[in-house]
Amino acid sequence: MSPWPFELFLALRYLRPKRTFVSVITIISTLGVILGVGVLIIVISVMAGFDRETRERILGFTAHLQVFQRDAPLTNYPAVMQLVASNPAVRAVAPFVLAQVLLKTQPVEGNPLVAAPFVRGVDLRYETNVSVLATSIVSGELDLDGSSILVGSSLARGLRLRVGDRVLIYSPQSIQEMERHRGREDEVAVLPDEFTVRGIFDVGYEQYNATVVVTSLENAQELYRLGNGVHGLFVLVHDPFQVVQVRQQLWQTLGPDYRITLWTEENSELLDAVMVEKNVMFFLLFFITIVAAFGIVNSQITFVVQKTREIGVLKALGAARSQILWLFLSQSLVIALVGVSGGFGMGLLALAYRNEFLHLLRRWTGIEIFPAAIYGFSELPALVTPRDIGLICGAALLSCVLAGVIPALQAARLQPVEALRHE
Repeated sequence: MSPWPFELFLALRYLRPKRTFVSVITIISTLGVILGVGVLIIVISVMAGFDRETRERILGFTAHLQVFQRDAPLTNYPAVMQLVASNPAVRAVAPFVLAQVLLKTQPVEGNPLVAAPFVRGVDLRYETNVSVLATSIVSGELDLDGSSILVGSSLARGLRLRVGDRVLIYSPQSIQEMERHRGREDEVAVLPDEFTVRGIFDVGYEQYNATVVVTSLENAQELYRLGNGVHGLFVLVHDPFQVVQVRQQLWQTLGPDYRITLWTEENSELLDAVMVEKNVMFFLLFFITIVAAFGIVNSQITFVVQKTREIGVLKALGAARSQILWLFLSQSLVIALVGVSGGFGMGLLALAYRNEFLHLLRRWTGIEIFPAAIYGFSELPALVTPRDIGLICGAALLSCVLAGVIPALQAARLQPVEALRHE
């Protein structure tokens, strides 16, 4: 006697591969579930990897919080730094100056090039605690002594700059002063500040590499005529996802004269775009599983029609409606379990060898399917999270089981006499 319930025993017996049209439909439906679950796991994990890598690269060159004094430069920043650093949730604090300038190259040959990057003035004693700048120099050295600057790799490439080249920088204040005196008797020409490129950095995030140059805090203060003031403070906390609570604590410490912004607010558009793309991809690709579920409905309806005589015999022998119902639902459950398990294995296997597969395609086709120049990543990122896996597998399992409800109810409603007469 079988230790299994007879409903499950019969369901497994009926699902044995046979050279029938129903068996072919069942196999195709199972392959559809495997494909749908596998593709969903791959795509959602890659999108989650993009989200994680984007956050890490954003946080590599910008702080979790930025502290500003309302409507004025921060003149007493050393005292404010001590107050902020006294919070136990704060890991590091650094002053900064950040504003846009006009930069003009001084090539030995050819015409000069012009750009409008952001100059970031930093104090290296503190900056190395809040950003990856010190470990991101790809050419030259981390030297901000005198009239020195560091240039982002993409900006340097666009302006044809190399270590040792000289550039001219016009601050907004200099341009405004010349505009005020233009056409007057006291018209003046304000000369730009000359800087030497001491290093080129790559912080792993294209937006910063293409729009930022770094100089010493003193040089930036002189450019913007801030005296001993700064524009604000970069604040690094132990948990970047607790910044809202930390901001509330800092507001209580500093008072209403200060404004505090969060890294999630500064980059909300980009982070929201990644999350929206992830959700859209989930709903679009989940339709593959829905199509496979319709295949299960088709195969189960055909199967019920073929097994009408057997259903009549079972009912004549005393089988209850619920037992017939569970017999055919068990078939859908087995198909769903096989499909979800196969898709889970396929997805994890594909993710484990995703970069090797991309490299192989590049060698075969000569096409860069995942160009680093566009996406900013040399390898395809991926992050497998239990929540995403559980949601994908659970939703696929539920949809496939529900697909067998209608055929199972149809089989359960058959009367023994009608079923045997039909035969």
